[in-house]
Amino acid sequence: MRQNPLKKIVELQKQGKNVGIYSVCSANGYVIEAAFKRGLSDGSCVLIESTANQCDQNGGYTGMKPADFKKFVLDIAEKNGFDKDRIFLGGDHLGPLTFAYKDEPEAMADAEELIRHYVSAGFTKIHIDTSMKVGSDDPDARLSDEIIAGRGARLAQVAEETFGKLLEKDPDAIPPVYIIGSEVPIPGGAVGSEDNGVQVTKVEDFKNTVAAFEKAFQDAGLGQDVWDRVIGVVVQPGVEEKDSGCTEYDREKAKDLMASIKEFPSLVFEGHSTDYQTKIKLRELVEDGVGILKVGPGLTFAMREAMFALENIEKELLYGTDTEPSRFAETLDAEMLKNDKNWKKHYQGNDLELRLKRKYSFSDRCRYYMPVPEVEKAADRLLSNLRAAGIPLNLLSQFMPIQYTKVREGLLENEPVALIEDRITNTIDEYLYATHQRELM
Repeated sequence: MRQNPLKKIVELQKQGKNVGIYSVCSANGYVIEAAFKRGLSDGSCVLIESTANQCDQNGGYTGMKPADFKKFVLDIAEKNGFDKDRIFLGGDHLGPLTFAYKDEPEAMADAEELIRHYVSAGFTKIHIDTSMKVGSDDPDARLSDEIIAGRGARLAQVAEETFGKLLEKDPDAIPPVYIIGSEVPIPGGAVGSEDNGVQVTKVEDFKNTVAAFEKAFQDAGLGQDVWDRVIGVVVQPGVEEKDSGCTEYDREKAKDLMASIKEFPSLVFEGHSTDYQTKIKLRELVEDGVGILKVGPGLTFAMREAMFALENIEKELLYGTDTEPSRFAETLDAEMLKNDKNWKKHYQGNDLELRLKRKYSFSDRCRYYMPVPEVEKAADRLLSNLRAAGIPLNLLSQFMPIQYTKVREGLLENEPVALIEDRITNTIDEYLYATHQRELM
């Protein structure tokens, strides 16, 4: 059986090499294409993950099942000439997350089916997350490590059974690697505006998680070969985005946690919510043992910034003309107000504060509204208007100065989609600076 290439992250880290990988946690086409284009120019691999609420057996909020998401990603890769053998697909927070309102038998049955869909579709990085309570759990009692791990082992059994069937059809299928553990806040972003400070995971809690899962895997009859494919543990190293800033990584506060990973020769840390850390902080995380850096809102935030910048150019170009403007930002906000389920519980404040957060919050809840038909129509009109008018260099310099410089140097085409994707690449480059992930292939 082939080895999953992601295991090389652990090997290199344990050799003292500061190599990791960033994970694109997004279903946005611009973001995924930008990642592939940068991967081509960098000569590196690309890891793309879908969360349990993005894609599941029922379609998730994207309308895509895991197999559909895989096709979506591979189609973009083929369009850009990116080698599919350098793509890793992951499933994030796979467990009873979206079924937690149900009692355990039904919630776990649904979680098992979720895992089957991901593994049978060929996803090779599986984050098993059973940290959330389900409907039949005592709401006032802490969920024990043993219950969490027992449910996780149950899902790992299903994953292994599913992979066995996949291997019969495809002898070259790559066995999945597993990530265990969870983090604060919940996937998708923090709820509420209260800031109690980000707490670094306690060393004792990290070690208890590993011990509980290892025992649960053994009790479930999963062999050592399966446990050896558990390569990462999600911890909170002390990072989190806020509406208008972020909690930066502090080596001193995390030093005990980071030192503890050295006791586990087959594991690295996985860090979630690393969005908006500086490239220096991202590199420190990798140097300290975080082998996988998850990024999601930071990439779509960059895309949204580019769209707003282009709309400012459009407004200047169309002023006093009869051409119908896109009204992109206006349309986006109208759709967010029309259906507030994806931002209401995350943003608090008066009307003015909410207006600013809907548009500019680092948590980027507006990413959920980009696929809405009216928003897509406005985006298409924006691109069409700019292509028809052309983007003059003086306006490009005013609103997208980094991209202006690249255009002037002949490194970038002065075309709307290219400009959007290059703005996303600005963020990707900060992760590549940290991970050195070309060394994985």
